[in-house]
Amino acid sequence: MRLADLTIPDSGACRAALEVATTYCTPALRNHSIRAYLWAAGHAKRERIDFDPELLYVSALLHDIGLVEAFDNYKIPFEDAGGHLAWVFGAAAGWPVARRQRASEVIIRHMWDTVDVGEDPEGHLLELSTAMDVSGRSTDLIDPDFRRDVLAAYPRLGFAEEMIGYFEAQGRRKPGCLAARFVESGFAGRVRGNPLER
Repeated sequence: MRLADLTIPDSGACRAALEVATTYCTPALRNHSIRAYLWAAGHAKRERIDFDPELLYVSALLHDIGLVEAFDNYKIPFEDAGGHLAWVFGAAAGWPVARRQRASEVIIRHMWDTVDVGEDPEGHLLELSTAMDVSGRSTDLIDPDFRRDVLAAYPRLGFAEEMIGYFEAQGRRKPGCLAARFVESGFAGRVRGNPLER
C-alpha cells in the first residue's frame, strides 16, 4: 500500500480541524495527528474495517489539543480536555449532539489500553494508531512502503522528545491521570525506542 492509495476526507469540518491543529499545535504535534489518521486509515483499509472517515479525521486532528498551552486544563486529563473541545468544535461545525459526543468519546478512548473494534471502530483505530506513532506498539503492521511515504510527507521533527515533555508535565501536575501512569511505567524509554524514530 502507498500513501496515494488513501483519500484524506475533505469536508468543511475536516478542513477546519486541520486549521485548528496547524494554528495551535507545534509542527511536530500536528504531523503526529495527521500520521495518526493515516496509520488508522491504512490499517482499516488492510483489515477491511468500516469507519467514518470524517469523524476519525477530526478526532485524530484534535486528539492531543489538550496538551497545548491554550487548551491544557489545570485539573482534568488532557484527553478529557480534548474531548470537551471536540464537542464544542462539533457544535460549531453543525454536527448533531450524538456526533459531537462520538468525537469526544473517540478522543478520550485513544488513551485506553484497548478499544473494541465492534463497539467503536473509530476509537479502536485511533487508540491503535496513536500507540503506533507514540510508543511503537504494533508498527510491524504498517506496510514498509506506506511507512516510508507517510514519514516522508509528515516527518517526526523531534516528536519523541516533545511528547515525552508533554506527558511528564501532565504527570507532575495531574498525578492521577493516565499520562502520569504511562510516565511511571517507562513511557520515555518506549517513545525513544519507537522503530518509527529510526
